[in-house]
Amino acid sequence: MRILFVTSNRLGDAVLSTGLLDHLLRAHPTARFTVVCGPVAEGVFARMPNRDRTIVLSKQPWGRHWLPLWADVAPHLWDLVVDIRGTALSFLVPTRRRAVFRRTEGPKIAQLGAMLGLSPPPLPVAWIGQADRERADDLLPPNRPVIALAPTANWAPKVWPADRFAAAFRAIAGSLLPSAMPVVLGGPGAAERAMAAPLLAALPGAADLVGLLSLPEAAAVLQRSALFIGNDSGLMHLAAATGAPSIGLFGPTDATIYAPSGRCAVAVVGRSMDDISVRQVIDAAERLGPAAGWPSGAGTLAIDR
Repeated sequence: MRILFVTSNRLGDAVLSTGLLDHLLRAHPTARFTVVCGPVAEGVFARMPNRDRTIVLSKQPWGRHWLPLWADVAPHLWDLVVDIRGTALSFLVPTRRRAVFRRTEGPKIAQLGAMLGLSPPPLPVAWIGQADRERADDLLPPNRPVIALAPTANWAPKVWPADRFAAAFRAIAGSLLPSAMPVVLGGPGAAERAMAAPLLAALPGAADLVGLLSLPEAAAVLQRSALFIGNDSGLMHLAAATGAPSIGLFGPTDATIYAPSGRCAVAVVGRSMDDISVRQVIDAAERLGPAAGWPSGAGTLAIDR
């Protein structure tokens, strides 16, 4: 069985789509997959089982990227085409069956599940290799809990102030997760580095992993983390997909659609990012604690804002 899976250029949406792939892998364990995605999302699928190839779709003016893709995949008869982008390509490729995304109401994960008639929808997953886990082991302390912090985003209004990230970390490490180590994550490039710099300055003892990891390595670090706190971003969705206890911070974006989807994940929502208090984040961490298996009975530090 051959399956063509057309997913997003954006990291977060690509991570959310992994739940569908995981379902298909379980339902058709001998199937072979070709994944189409954007350059930023390529690493999401690097360790995926049964993947024959990834076609990286780089956008070109006037949609010129679609014709070479069609020429690549149209000569084959597919058993199933799944297109979470809802493009015309799905109807121009020979296939025995197709599932094409149609925007509806509700969480994005539920909209994706509806493509295959799945309710409840399958949760996203993160595929991680042994070398990625070994890299995480080299970077993280063996006997201290890790709090992963992701202070970057693709849009400045989605960024929570660095001093509040630092205050939330200190409060949680001072009580809920004693002796926790801060680990700061972000993507490659000067813009991500600039967004992360104020938090790194505020937490001089933090491990600086901004721009240093592949996506599978980042997933391995997140999977080792006792807690993730981050802005609405691809890293937030990746953290939730690994099963790490995850707090996603939402101001201008819609948490009813894009809240983190995972076994132990929650969204903290404000009218803007400045509207989100440190107290709200600590409260969210306290709610996650029992499901995360943290020691019970610890109190939190008093925080005024």
